[in-house]
Formats: sequence, C-alpha cells, structure tokens
Amino acid sequence: MELTDKARLIEEKLPSLYRQLQICHLCPRRCEANRLAGETGYCGAGEDMVVYTAFLHHGEEPGISGERGSGTIFFSGCNLKCVYCQNFRFSHTLEGSKVSSEDLARIMVRLQEKGAENINLVTPTHFLPWVMDGLAKAFRNGLTLRIVYNTSGYETEETVVLLGDAVDVYLADMRYITPSLAERYSQAADYPAVNQKALRKMYDQKIPVWEGPLLKQGLVIRHLVLPGCVEETMKVLTWVSGNTPQALISLMFQYQPYFKASHYPEINRRVDEGEYERLMDFLDELDLEGWAQDLLPEEDLAGVHFVPSLEGLI
Repeated sequence: MELTDKARLIEEKLPSLYRQLQICHLCPRRCEANRLAGETGYCGAGEDMVVYTAFLHHGEEPGISGERGSGTIFFSGCNLKCVYCQNFRFSHTLEGSKVSSEDLARIMVRLQEKGAENINLVTPTHFLPWVMDGLAKAFRNGLTLRIVYNTSGYETEETVVLLGDAVDVYLADMRYITPSLAERYSQAADYPAVNQKALRKMYDQKIPVWEGPLLKQGLVIRHLVLPGCVEETMKVLTWVSGNTPQALISLMFQYQPYFKASHYPEINRRVDEGEYERLMDFLDELDLEGWAQDLLPEEDLAGVHFVPSLEGLI
C-alpha cells in the first residue's frame, strides 16, 4: 500500500476516533470519561497525549531491533496497572511531556533520520486519536518505516480493526490465561477473554513476512513468565500453538519483583532455574518459532532505567 493511501485511510477514521474522547471507549475498560471536558478514565489520561521518552531501542526482539535499533516511543499511562510493572515510573502516572500529533509526527521522522529500523509505539491505545493523527502526518512528511504496535494485549476487537491499515507488526502481550491471576495482578479479570479475541484478530490481519533478519509484517506474542506460574505459561504456549500457530512467540524471563510485587509473597522473587528448565523443555515440544530469553535479564534497558527525554526529537 502506498504511504499516501495509508495516510488517507487513517485520516478517514480520525473524526470518529476524536469523538470517542467525549465518551471514551478506546480500551476494554470503556470508562466513558469525557476526556475533552477534563475527565480521566482508569488509565489516567485526559485531553493531552503524554510521551515519556523515545530513542533507538536495541533491547527488543532481534527481528524488531535489527542492527540499528527500533525507533521506540514510550507513552505514559496504561490501562492495566500491573502490580509488578517495571515501567511503573511512567505507566502508572502521566509523567512525561505533553505532545501534539504534529510533535509526534516529527519524533517519528527524526527517529527515521537517526537510522531506526521501524517505529515502535509502546502502550499507545489510550492516546489512539492523536497517535493515528500523528501517523498520517508522518506518512505525508516522509515516514517510510514499518509501524510496530507494542501493546499489553488488552485491546478491543474494534481497536484492532481500526489499526489494520496503519500497523505492520503487532508486538502483543499474552499475560494470562486464568482470570483470577489477571484480576489479582492486573485488576482485569476479563483480560484472558479480551486478549484472546484481540490476538485472533491481529493474527488474521498480519501473516508473517520477513525481509532478511527483520520482521516486516506479522504478530509477535510476548509472554512474561511469573515466578510460581509454570502451569500458566504452559497454558499460554499451548493456546498459541493451537490458535495462532504462525505467530512468533517471545518467551520472556526478565521478571523482577518491581513496584508493588513485594506485597504479593508468591511473586516476590525471580523465576528460578528449575522453572526455566521446565518451560524450555516444554517449549521444545511445540512447533513454534520465535525467541526465548536467557534466565538472566538485560537490566540496562529496563523501564526503571529509562531517562525521560525527547531532546533532539521535537
């Protein structure tokens, strides 16, 4: 699809997207906040888009980061509020810079100028009207990179349909299969049902397409392994194998008990070697492509270490 056609298709959706800000249904919480009147929903977002930081990220999956890094934009706020969130500094608050759609378009184009392999939008759904507006402007101003939609996976099917013309790669979490775990750690008992519908819709949209070592189109399903939850991870992997077998799996062992995890004794520790080995053996039995992290995490790019800066990008 030509980039001008992408821009036009996005622009046709903008009026209805901006109207949603008056009765917000952008995410499954469906708070119905009138954000244009100063109300805020569960995510904390109101009438302004807020970005915490943006940079060339070398810590994503190899098919996303490539050699030059993914042009990653971290949006503030989130609709899940996980108790173990490593990005709590900005995901549980709106710390960051207020950014217009014009500013966002400039950030994208400048990340491209710096050599980014793609544009990677991290947790953007609660700012979707401005994000889509910024994408259309960026496409009209010379952006040619692939678009990665980096999401917690807590998305409505309607949102996924809206994104279909704009997004090339979905980088989506599958955090839980069991509603009680989703409620305990992310205050979203409906997460499994909502997540599975969204992932199926993403999968139907984007068959995997590679250009050398880089993923140019497709669905990557991320799963963060929680300590004591080996069976839950096995259920996730089994679901992926049975429902989205061509999706790429990204099995993550970087969990550390950040934020409020110390209040939950069962997850107040790292995943141990025995759990790691059991899951790697189980993964070997499945016919899935993708990546699995080593047990020791790369902490230098964890959200707790990100610097809130848009210097040189606006």
